[in-house]
Amino acid sequence: MNGSALHKTAADCAEAHPGAQLEHPFGPDWEVYKVRGKVFMLMTDVPGWPVVILKADPGEAHALREQYSRITPGYHMNKKHWITLESGEGVDKELVEELVTDSYRLVVAHLPKAERPVDPHTYGTGTRAAR
Repeated sequence: MNGSALHKTAADCAEAHPGAQLEHPFGPDWEVYKVRGKVFMLMTDVPGWPVVILKADPGEAHALREQYSRITPGYHMNKKHWITLESGEGVDKELVEELVTDSYRLVVAHLPKAERPVDPHTYGTGTRAAR
């Protein structure tokens, strides 16, 4: 998957989630996706290459970094709770959609129950790609 496909796949997936909103609080070079005001995905170009920055469970983030050379600690974010995804070997549509959905679910799970647009424990679990 190339960089423009990475951004398009991630954006299409993010926009499909209930309550997701795109904002540009850091200028036109940063696309920031939020649910109920909380960030779950950022997209930008880090000199020369497109990246997607996503929230991840710390244990899962470590495992992902071990498994995929194109997943690194979160760019300009808390390195324990965020990952950066680049296009390249092993990065396909299913992985991108799974990571975006996981990030969204993690953020929704920390919202007050009355503000949750979906049940984070069941939402998106039927479409998870096997790793």
